[in-house]
Amino acid sequence: MEKSILKKFFKYVSLNVLGMMGTSFYVLIDTFFISKAEGALGMAALNFSIPVFCVIQGLGLMIGIGGATRYSILKSQKQDREANIVFSTCIKAGIIISFLLVMIGAFASEFLASTLGADMSTLAMTKAYMLTILCFAPFFILNNIIIAFVRNDSNPKLSMAAMLSGSFSNIILDYILMFPFGLGMFGAAFATCLAQIVSIGVLSIHFIKKKNNFKYVYDKGNKSFISDIFSLGLSSFVNEISTSAVFIAFNLVILNLKGNLGVASYGIVANVSIVAISMFIGIAQGVQPLISRFYGLGEYKTVRKVLKFSLFTSVIVAAVIYAGIYFNTHDIIRIFNSEQSAEIAHITESGLKIYFIGFLFAGINIIMSTYLSAMEYAKEGFTISLLRGCVIIVPLVLLLSRVWGMTGVWSSFVLAECIVTMLVIFMAGFRKKVQIKNKIKTKSEVKCINA
Repeated sequence: MEKSILKKFFKYVSLNVLGMMGTSFYVLIDTFFISKAEGALGMAALNFSIPVFCVIQGLGLMIGIGGATRYSILKSQKQDREANIVFSTCIKAGIIISFLLVMIGAFASEFLASTLGADMSTLAMTKAYMLTILCFAPFFILNNIIIAFVRNDSNPKLSMAAMLSGSFSNIILDYILMFPFGLGMFGAAFATCLAQIVSIGVLSIHFIKKKNNFKYVYDKGNKSFISDIFSLGLSSFVNEISTSAVFIAFNLVILNLKGNLGVASYGIVANVSIVAISMFIGIAQGVQPLISRFYGLGEYKTVRKVLKFSLFTSVIVAAVIYAGIYFNTHDIIRIFNSEQSAEIAHITESGLKIYFIGFLFAGINIIMSTYLSAMEYAKEGFTISLLRGCVIIVPLVLLLSRVWGMTGVWSSFVLAECIVTMLVIFMAGFRKKVQIKNKIKTKSEVKCINA
């Protein structure tokens, strides 16, 4: 039995980690090509745009993961019609939210760019990237929704293939649009947007071959389903928004400390970290279908085994990532520091070596928030995501940057994730005590009845 669970665990996790890494390369590839085409100012402009990208991704994941979680539980309980209504509700919600984002892009992209820190030297590039991403928001959101449902419909291989296809097409399109065509920041953003369409095209195979167990049904919708989907996916949304909040806070603080070169340095650290984060999100989203399915079937011991495998894998991955970063710092900086700026190299080196210690804790926090949401403990999952997203890290970066400058900025991420992990351990211990008390109380009540 345990071998079977372990086999399923590695299948879902490995495929999803590969897929998520592919998705994360969208931004990393943009960083590389922009550094070559536009230099440090282009990298700074990209960094100012990333929060908007994270918001769009977060909304897609909230609807997709939340809906797919409920879908998986309903399917395990043989409630097929309700499962189809959940999918249909997700598609409707995605289209409505996408329309609002397109409107924001069309009428408020310049305002957003200046609000997020872009100055006269970076405003035009930031606006170009941001406007393009927002106008293609429907494809980003629908792609995330369909990927989540295909994965939960026992087809993790296709969801991985879709994510990797999007990533590879982004590499090719980035080069073509930025260099032969000379489209600059617009070309980088447009390539990322077209990659979403490629991914959706690959996912369509699930429907063409009629392997899908879900379909769109015409239903007026259920308000309780909408709130349920949003609550179950809220931790995934906050995990993405946390990246956005950290980007905004760090950009503004670093801009004040080191100017645009400092922001460009943070761009290297942050964009490499997106790949690292994607691995932990990959583990979390990979086990979500298993946790939701076994939870729906009432197999709670199996759920706990899946959690143990996840946490152990997270710690191993974090250690490997840090070792890779520590021993290859100069090579990583050389790839993105196209102008060979000594100041960018100096700031980035200390940033990589300090910042990435935080992933020893961040992986645990990401997995626990997804785990709790997958078991319908939406409030607890949301709390963990919110704490690590902005409640703790934003005050820390403002405080520590004043005390230790850039060292304080990098250390704030490590300290914030460590504090959240300690709170997670406390929450888990408290919940276990409550469960033990409830069991003792139930047993005593049964004895009294029998007596």
